[in-house]
Amino acid sequence: MIQAKNIDRSAHLAFLLEIGTEELPASFLSDALVQWQERIPRSLEANSLKGESVEVYGTPRRLAVLIKGLPSQQPDREEEIKGPPAAAAFKDGQPTPAAIGFARRQGVEVDALSVRPTDKGDFVFVQRRISGRPVAEILTELVPQWIWGLEGKRLMRWGDGDARFSRPIRWLVALLDDTVLPLELVNGSKTIQSDRISQGHRVLHPQPVTITQAIDYVTTLKEAYVTVDPEERANLIAEQVNTVAEKLGGNTVIYPDLLEEVTNLVEYPSAVVGKFEPEFLELPTEVVTEVMVTHQRYFPVFKSGSLEQELLPNFITISNADPQKSNIVAVGNERVIRARLADGRFFYEADLTNPLESFLPKLETVTFQEELGSLRLKVDRVVKIAEQIANQLELAANQTQKIQRAALLCKADLVSQMVYEFPELQGIMGEKYALASGEDSEVAKAIFQHYLPTGAGDNLPETLTGQVVGLADRLDTLVSIFGLGLIPSGSSDPFALRRAANAVVKITWFANLAIRLDDLLLQIATDFAAKYHKELASLTTALQEFFLQRIRTLLQEEKQIDYDLVNAVLGENDREYTERALKDLLDVRDRALYLQQIRNDGILDTIYETVNRSTRLAAQGDLDTKQLEPTAVIREELFQKPSEVALYNALIDLVPETRAAQETRNYQLLVAALTKIAPTVSNFFDGPDSVLVMDSDPEIKRNRLHLLGLVRNHARVLADFGAIVKNL
Repeated sequence: MIQAKNIDRSAHLAFLLEIGTEELPASFLSDALVQWQERIPRSLEANSLKGESVEVYGTPRRLAVLIKGLPSQQPDREEEIKGPPAAAAFKDGQPTPAAIGFARRQGVEVDALSVRPTDKGDFVFVQRRISGRPVAEILTELVPQWIWGLEGKRLMRWGDGDARFSRPIRWLVALLDDTVLPLELVNGSKTIQSDRISQGHRVLHPQPVTITQAIDYVTTLKEAYVTVDPEERANLIAEQVNTVAEKLGGNTVIYPDLLEEVTNLVEYPSAVVGKFEPEFLELPTEVVTEVMVTHQRYFPVFKSGSLEQELLPNFITISNADPQKSNIVAVGNERVIRARLADGRFFYEADLTNPLESFLPKLETVTFQEELGSLRLKVDRVVKIAEQIANQLELAANQTQKIQRAALLCKADLVSQMVYEFPELQGIMGEKYALASGEDSEVAKAIFQHYLPTGAGDNLPETLTGQVVGLADRLDTLVSIFGLGLIPSGSSDPFALRRAANAVVKITWFANLAIRLDDLLLQIATDFAAKYHKELASLTTALQEFFLQRIRTLLQEEKQIDYDLVNAVLGENDREYTERALKDLLDVRDRALYLQQIRNDGILDTIYETVNRSTRLAAQGDLDTKQLEPTAVIREELFQKPSEVALYNALIDLVPETRAAQETRNYQLLVAALTKIAPTVSNFFDGPDSVLVMDSDPEIKRNRLHLLGLVRNHARVLADFGAIVKNL
């Protein structure tokens, strides 16, 4: 243990920890960096330590953290310790053995004890000053937790011990400023002791590296041809790739996932140019780029100035070898990609010998889900649902035919040789094979687009055919999987049902599709329940609640609607709003957006008070919340004040404005009308002719509550004002 002599508590120390390993998988390295970035600062804070910065580094052969500005010791702290009940500690004002023993255990005199009341009566307490521990002592305890606490897939054992890590640990560096912090990692018969000796680049600097000061870590390793900062390596890679592409007369795309992966595969990146036969460019561009990016981790090169992404017969790869031997590296890479592209050409040409429709029977051999049967059965369901959506939208016969055709063929390419070998090309090859088979161009495009969006921020389908087939596919999956009781819980969502439901809502909003989601869910669920003998009511309820959660999340997170305004349009335990939201997704979006707009503009404040006051009082009445017609529920003969007459007449004038707002979803009409009657409502409450709403005559009281109920009901066409928080 490092001994802290003559401790200077104002000292600012640097601590370096480096774990040296065999080559780590890129995915583990990415996850480990994130885990340490989150956990180490939290761990330090929990121990009353706070550095000026916590910098996490990683390469394929190491994980490291450099903490700057650590104090040499924890701060001292006061701690209050609870002792025995006062009645047991003191008798007739004198300490009992219980008090004396408690004081002795705490290292204080009896007169240092105090008595304070608690929820459970009076108890004895003592205040103790606890000296902070040296930082070296604390780090000795924390470092093993940081190392063995890392999580990842397929952690391995090595040697004869039980220790588990992504790859065998070979060395350990632990420096507090310039002093080695004594640590041991024990794995069976093998013990790894901390030192200041690291390792440089395996090829360019095979000799050990001595780190003199923790603060010198980055520069010392850089001299040994190791760039430990992943962000710096990523920037170097992007810069090199772009420079090389320009020299080739082209440009490239820095795919984020590819950049992250290759960054975590090298310690000293150098760009290497390779080439392949131009004849392979006759393949679809997507096939060539898929081989390069996903399978070989190469950056493709596109012609500069081409209207479409036209490829050059070159690629750029990132090497971790000696840059002087780039030609040798290029030859090996060229040999590999040539073989992969030759495979792709064989699959492509073989698939083109048959029309896309001929693949449909093979879908019967592929299981969608064990209890739900084959992909062919799923396709049949998707075709039926797509027709139901088309009927809802009242589409022309020729448009419906295209939708049904696209639905029939949307999964056919999954059993093609190309997609079997390159699953990432699903939909892409379906579109190309459909065009080659003479299918309508919109049908072909829909086969690709029905998969969109594939993730957050992805494009949405632009054609109506692709939109409808995409909705049908996801609705079938949602109802079927929910029907089997496989509802997502926590972070577990193996069938990506949250993403599917999000896509249904987002496509509907994006394309302004006037679908009635509640009717679709009921139709699909009814067919499913009948075929698989499931209980219908619980299934539809679960689906409705799930969709409401997704709508709520999308409104708040993507549309940036305040939470209370979302509550106001979706209702809080208000079935009327729930049903309305699922019946008309466009309406719930428009109402939420408009509410946010009038809040931002300050218009909401002008009607909030009168509407909300009316809403609160109307809750004590019995008026149906859907009633809008004053003549149907108000008895004029019961009026006693001019303010009642004025409010009644204003409500009559309000009806056509509200009806127009309902029919056109132009809620500006409604808000303008509510703004206009706000003074009339205020006069009803507080003007010279104001009334006592809760009159002693029950009929007069009911009539006045009905007037306020009508104000509430008209406002409810936009939202539940009772859920809105004033001046949020």
